[in-house]
Amino acid sequence: MTRRILLALLALIVALVVGAMVPLGLDATGHDHQSFDDGTNSTARTYAAIFAPTLTTSGTNNLALNRLFKEVRLAGDRLEVMQVGRQYPRVVIGMPPGAWGQIAAAAEAEKLAAAAEPISVTWNSWMIVAFPVYPVGKLSGPIGAVVLAKSMVPLNNEVQTLWLILGSVGVAALLGATLMAVWLARWVSKPLLGLDATARRLADGDLEIRARTGTGPPELRRLALTFNTMAGRLEALVHGSRAVVADVSHQLRTPLAALRLRLDLLAADAAETDPEMAAELAGAQDEVARLSRMVDGLLAVARAENVLPQPRAIDVADVATERVHAWLPVAEDRGIELTVTGSEVVGWLGEGHLEQVLDNLIANALDALSPDNRISVTVCHTDDGARITVADNGPGMSEEDRERAFLRFTSNSPGGTGLGLAIVHRLTTSNGGTAQLAQTPGGGLTVTLDFPGPPTSEEPARPAATAQRPVATAL
Repeated sequence: MTRRILLALLALIVALVVGAMVPLGLDATGHDHQSFDDGTNSTARTYAAIFAPTLTTSGTNNLALNRLFKEVRLAGDRLEVMQVGRQYPRVVIGMPPGAWGQIAAAAEAEKLAAAAEPISVTWNSWMIVAFPVYPVGKLSGPIGAVVLAKSMVPLNNEVQTLWLILGSVGVAALLGATLMAVWLARWVSKPLLGLDATARRLADGDLEIRARTGTGPPELRRLALTFNTMAGRLEALVHGSRAVVADVSHQLRTPLAALRLRLDLLAADAAETDPEMAAELAGAQDEVARLSRMVDGLLAVARAENVLPQPRAIDVADVATERVHAWLPVAEDRGIELTVTGSEVVGWLGEGHLEQVLDNLIANALDALSPDNRISVTVCHTDDGARITVADNGPGMSEEDRERAFLRFTSNSPGGTGLGLAIVHRLTTSNGGTAQLAQTPGGGLTVTLDFPGPPTSEEPARPAATAQRPVATAL
């Protein structure tokens, strides 16, 4: 956005500077040329008036003329005086060689009388003007002509200086305007960039982050204040909800443990005296065990929702291999084949999160499968990072169940709580990944997890995780 604002302002400033300077320069240049032309014609007219008595009386030794010749030489002008009826000019003062002869031919009295105005041409860096000389009293036609050649070098230098000054002023104005445009663009865009970064961190789970409110235009300051108010209310709501879930779950564990102990004692006594009562108590024990698992799951969910990852490079294949080997004795005891395949792949996620995800997926799969079933864990590269696939050939899920599987308390297992996949989904998405469920070809469930790879450029460090590691159990 800074670049777009800067380019727009610079385009406007350039248009204004060019639109103001060019017409001004052209007008000033035209005025200088006109003044030079008028001055040259006026000088030629003056010289014609001075030479009129001399050409009338055919005199040449005149003090005024000598003074005039001296002034002409001092001014750097060139002069030629022609008289009607004479083949050669009466006076020549350093006329420049070349095209002036065309002016001399055009300056014949008859042509000047017919033109009734001076004749002028520009040749190289000279302006040459021919002006008719009339006798005193103008009783007849022209008796001669004055040809004045005036150098245009001073005029050209003056015009050059004018354009140089205008160009310098324009460049200085453009530089000043550029600095102002850069400052203005940053003044507007910097608070927006900060607000965007703050919103990203809030979206990543850093509920304590707040935007700066003391910079930028008043509208952006009000927006930052509104954002901070929203973030504060969101933090209070989320922390309140998490605290309620965690406190309730924690408070329920003690009475559930006591209830389970009492049921165990009653079941031990009833096993010998009342078999029917013992069966009822066994059912109650199962329900208490299920309730205990649900309480543990709620605590695990509360901890997972408090996860704020501090990502780093993780060898995904190494972690997958280690977790499969950890669960292998359980799988062998249940007669289930558990394998892992894949090459070395690096992912970008929080430390310990991938272990928790795999533990929950493998535990859930082991609980859902029967002997002689199999679970395969596959690791591979993707364009964006790493992919982990956990597939089994068990009963699988219907399409409707797969769509709702990541929601809490959704389970198609009789003894399940429906919290395991919710934890998997939360940990995966908090690390910038995605989780998908699909049917395994031939029957079963396939869970596909995609995690981002290490960033190619340096990014701002994300806040450290504050949550404890959730319990990796079959939920």
